[in-house]
Amino acid sequence: MRWFISLLVSFAILTLALMTISAQTQSPSAKPPETIYLLKPAHIFDGESAQLHNDWVVLVRGEKIEAVGPANEIKAPAEAKVIDLPGMTLMPGLIDAHSHILLHPYSETVWNDQVAREPLSLRVARATNHLRNTLLAGFTTLRDLGTEGAGYADVGLKQAVNQGIIPGPRLVVATRAIVATGSYGPKGFAPEWTVPQGAEEASGADELTCRARSDRQRG
Repeated sequence: MRWFISLLVSFAILTLALMTISAQTQSPSAKPPETIYLLKPAHIFDGESAQLHNDWVVLVRGEKIEAVGPANEIKAPAEAKVIDLPGMTLMPGLIDAHSHILLHPYSETVWNDQVAREPLSLRVARATNHLRNTLLAGFTTLRDLGTEGAGYADVGLKQAVNQGIIPGPRLVVATRAIVATGSYGPKGFAPEWTVPQGAEEASGADELTCRARSDRQRG
């Protein structure tokens, strides 16, 4: 278990470093330059074998991994920037296919209060920390399944990551999740009050189509 934790942390730190380098060398609208890196860690876990590989290297061109394998078999171009990573282990980035970056543990604040009482700015600040910590845990892609009352804040966070403003994994966002009318919350308020819901309500094919098209346009 100790080696696995070390492996995750090592990969996440490297990913964060490469993202920082990329953000510093390009404007938000510029296409990433084809910089070439040759990564030389102590070990590599490729996800296919249970064994760690020693004396392997990783060749990265731009934002893509071009080759992985024994150091004596990978031919790096002369202009490649060599990054030595002694004592570190690299592995493929992990993917979380069901996340909610704009929520935090219900033991801290119950769901109703997060959705109905916490300011959007506070929730975005928390989410910024969540993204950084998730990246440092080794996750390089998140599929976020709804903002739970925070509107389209996930789209802005995705743009902030893409532009190098904040560190975080690649985001696939759903914006306002669609639910059946009357099925969601927050609940428990007096009936004369119309309380904003944690998801977007829709009933019937026409409403579903309208909601989906609206969310797709914003996302």
